[in-house]
Formats: sequence, C-alpha cells, structure tokens
Amino acid sequence: MSDVAAARPSSTVVLAREAAAAPELLLVRRHERSAFGGAHAFPGGVLEDVDSRVDGHCEGVTAAAADALLNVDRGLAYFSAAVRELFEESGVLLATVGRNGVDLDAARDALNEGVLDWRTFVIDNEVQLHCDALHYFSFWITPEALPRRFSTRFFLASMPDDQDAVHCGGELTDSCWMTPGDALAASRGGSITLHFPTIRTLESLAGCNTLDTLIEWAESRARAGVPCIFPEIEKRGSEARVIVGGRDSGALE
Repeated sequence: MSDVAAARPSSTVVLAREAAAAPELLLVRRHERSAFGGAHAFPGGVLEDVDSRVDGHCEGVTAAAADALLNVDRGLAYFSAAVRELFEESGVLLATVGRNGVDLDAARDALNEGVLDWRTFVIDNEVQLHCDALHYFSFWITPEALPRRFSTRFFLASMPDDQDAVHCGGELTDSCWMTPGDALAASRGGSITLHFPTIRTLESLAGCNTLDTLIEWAESRARAGVPCIFPEIEKRGSEARVIVGGRDSGALE
C-alpha cells in the first residue's frame, strides 16, 4: 500500500533504579505537539545518520553480535541511538568520557539544539558507549493505519549511581520515577496518559520485584529471541480497538 507511512527505525530505553517495593522506571512526558501528544513514555527516538558512524566507540557489544541480536544490518546504530537519546532527553550518559573537563550539560544542550552532532561529541571527547549496559527485550512496529510509524527496539538499563536524570525542557515537559504498578494505576485513574506499547511494557515489567530480577528477565527475553509485535487497529463503530496477534487487546490509547 503506497499510502502507508514508513516505520522509522527507533530506540527506546527503559531506565530503572532500585526502590523499596519494586524497581522504579523513568517516565518522561512528551510535549503536546509531539507524535505522542502529552503522553508519558520512556526516553527514546529515531535513529540518525550519525548513529551508524560511531561503531569504533561502542564497548561491550560487537557489530556482529548486535546484528544477530536485532536481526538487522548496522545493529550497533540502535545501541548508539539508545545512548544518545537517553542522554539528550534525560541527561543520563551510559558511557565513559576520556577527555577531562568536558561540560556534559553544555554538550547535551548543544546536541538538543542541533549545533553539535553526536559523532563529533563522541570522537572529540573520546567517549566510549557502554552498549553492554543496554539489555534488549522488546520490538514494536506501529500499526499501518497510523500516520506516524516507528520500528522501535526497547532496551532496559540500570540508572548509574553517580548521575541524575533531568528531562530536557523542549521536547519533554516533565519526568518522574514510578514503579510499573503505580504508573498503570495512574493511567487508569487519569492522572497520566500512556499509549498502548507503554502500557503493555509496564504490564510485562510489573512482576519483577528487584532490579536484578528485571535485568534477568530482559536477558532471558534476548536469549529466547525477541519477537516483533505488530499490532493492527480495527474500527468498531466509533471506537478503535488494538488487535495483537489476532487477539483484541483493548481500546486504542
């Protein structure tokens, strides 16, 4: 179908930290004018050309391993995009900076403003991306009926102890740490908006009571082979329903 929008390759990071009751996850609120219209989601975004030009600065995952894991060519670009988007949106950098005296706050602002590109930042500052800190666990493709479509790889990562997460003030308008259960309850109560893939991801993570358990679950998903989730949208009167694998999964969020 020629009128179906292309699904743009994307990476999303579920950033987690240990908490008393259950691991807490970082949720960011998208700007009302964004593709996700004021909803809370996980940090992430589309791949850029520069993401495939820093392979020599990727640590912990080889190019061949990344390709095999994601079943794509240039798989390390998804890892690079995950690190970059997390840094741009939350200020958390899953990397080691080799050059002394780098102002990371200023670099993050420059990246977001488009006056600095990722490859230049990585090379000039001798940055080594911690690709092995990213645990691949899920793959979603937006339904063909929607005008904006993404082919998104989901990664889990632990929050570094020596960093703080602070949302950028442009594309994002808020951020919060919540357990999966609390986020789902907030969505049901109407205090936050969650889209369908975020809801299903939170439901999958809700059974893990520690950060170690969460990581073990994500790694088991990767070992088993991550399937592609490709929902369809079916109209039933005035209501749109999401169909996954032939099963009705509820009203479109």
